[in-house]
Amino acid sequence: MLSAKLRAALDSLLPDPGDDEGYLLQGTTLRDAAVLIAFTDRPDPGVILTQRPQWLRAHAGQVAFPGGKVDPTDRDVIDAALREAEEEIGLDRRDVAIAGVTDPYRSGSGYHITPVLGVIPPDLPLDPNPDEVEEWFEVPLDILFDSANYQRHEANWQGQRRRYYDMDWQGRRIWGVTADIIINLSRRLPTGWHR
Repeated sequence: MLSAKLRAALDSLLPDPGDDEGYLLQGTTLRDAAVLIAFTDRPDPGVILTQRPQWLRAHAGQVAFPGGKVDPTDRDVIDAALREAEEEIGLDRRDVAIAGVTDPYRSGSGYHITPVLGVIPPDLPLDPNPDEVEEWFEVPLDILFDSANYQRHEANWQGQRRRYYDMDWQGRRIWGVTADIIINLSRRLPTGWHR
């Protein structure tokens, strides 16, 4: 069962390399957020991602994990990630077997993002909320978590040098914080943990 394999992999995580955007955040107060990394329980697992609508003011058109800010009504980061996934793509929290959380990622936009890892049944009839998600899609784990599929780039952002990863998958650009979280986690999980 994939959820048991994922829990075992989390128990043997390699140390966090601290490879986030914290270098951009001198003196910044971070806001808590959580994302759900939903692995599909199938022989060749995938991960659910969303694409944000083009008309949004912030992060328009970007690929992301379901997730968002931790609200005062949320019990913890797991509750926040599950609430956001339900709001964004109609993923019922009862369908998610939580494996655990990993170290938070500090984003250059001022968020302290905790990745929550869970396993869901394959082929659920997800229903994206058009106010938050243009579409959802599943990327095979072996493609998404292979760092060889990403290119590393640098650019100036708000007067500072910013490093980021970028991958194109079937016409979708997976980059920035989402790609960084994927790369960081893929480096820490044992090779072939899902086999």
